[in-house]
Amino acid sequence: MKLLKLTALSAALLSTSVMAEWSANIGVVSDYHFRGIQQTQSASASAGVDYENAGFYAGAWTAEVEDGLEVDLYGGYGVELDNGLSLGLGYTTYQYTGDFDSAYNEFNFSAGMGMFSVEYSVGTWDGPVGAEVDADYDFIALSFEKDGFSATVGSWGKDFEGEYAELGYGTEVGGFDVGVGLVLSGSDLNDKESLYFSLGKSF
Repeated sequence: MKLLKLTALSAALLSTSVMAEWSANIGVVSDYHFRGIQQTQSASASAGVDYENAGFYAGAWTAEVEDGLEVDLYGGYGVELDNGLSLGLGYTTYQYTGDFDSAYNEFNFSAGMGMFSVEYSVGTWDGPVGAEVDADYDFIALSFEKDGFSATVGSWGKDFEGEYAELGYGTEVGGFDVGVGLVLSGSDLNDKESLYFSLGKSF
């Protein structure tokens, strides 16, 4: 999951590379959020590596959270049709070190055309650390991106609840990706507004 949390997964789901390609990324955000939920109250560093080949992709991404690390492993396939419609199917597991959280495992579906894309994920959560409680959830989001500007509206469902909106802008300065974003979370998530800044580099 990457810099403005449009994640390695989101980018790869709509990828249709025709040759094998490796890439890597490093970054830091002043305040790390994922799907409207605050993961840190201070800066978080991240790093990831991705492999793509003829629409198939796999990768790993890790970031600092409040206690330990989040480690994401993912893979899937994306294709773009002649009419410009992009479709993707993938699987992601989110693992955590320390006592911050346990694990999430989900299937991801995506579609996009032009400036707009939609993602839908369905998964399970292993419950709080040390507890034998499983929960089912789904997540749906609609995103818009053009000329560096982006906007996302997302909603959790099933055993989870909550909605959020995220606005952002990113550009390249001196070979680095820089960005700013605003997260507006509903009362079932954080019930707050958070402004964050990001800096990253892709290789």
